[in-house]
Amino acid sequence: MAVDAAAPERFDRLDVLRAVAIVWMALFHFAFDLNHFGLLTTPPLRFHAEPVWASQRVCILSLFLFCAGLGQAVAWHLGQGWPRFWRRWGLVAGCALLVTAGSALMFPRSYIYFGVLHGMAVMLVIMRLTAGWGRWLWLAGAVAIGLPRVFQDAMFNGPWLNWIGLVTRKPVTEDYVPLLPWIGVMWWGLATGQWLLVHRRQWLTGAVPAVLRRMGMLGRWSLTFYMLHQPVLIGVIMAWKALRP
Repeated sequence: MAVDAAAPERFDRLDVLRAVAIVWMALFHFAFDLNHFGLLTTPPLRFHAEPVWASQRVCILSLFLFCAGLGQAVAWHLGQGWPRFWRRWGLVAGCALLVTAGSALMFPRSYIYFGVLHGMAVMLVIMRLTAGWGRWLWLAGAVAIGLPRVFQDAMFNGPWLNWIGLVTRKPVTEDYVPLLPWIGVMWWGLATGQWLLVHRRQWLTGAVPAVLRRMGMLGRWSLTFYMLHQPVLIGVIMAWKALRP
């Protein structure tokens, strides 16, 4: 593991990429909220079934987790210690619990018990433990992504095992991000980040235009943005519904 002795570098391009993911996510959630509260002019949309929305979710989540893998590559390369890792992990895990509580109030029959933050809390620990695998990370990612396509079993359908992802039917929940196949995307992000830091470091540390630097600030506060955007969007929509004639 390489440790930089110089002043901390800025990874503005990574921050911008992360910002793109969360802004796209916020727009997707805004459409979901409008649909949920009956404010779209079209008939109610089926976000979990219609290809245009289901494919967007896959792309957004893939970009989000890939960026998380890139971030873990940077942390590993710069020699981040376990104490700092656990502090950040505690924020992610705590926010995951808040998501569960909030979704239980809004969707009591389909609340989120293993969504993106829950999955990330598990995956981040695994990323930390496997960051030294080198080229094997590429193979691990491929296996993780491919395994659910070739093997599923009904024993994984129960609430105690469906977080693994080898289910024969998806559980009823508003957000479901199981370990498989999604840890494969984060492994590929980790592997890509490690390769870039050795061979194409400037792709992560290079300068960006001023307007994109402002987006980068949003990317550096991605967890805060994630936790606040839905309450704000839902609050605005509910206020609009209450105030309009």
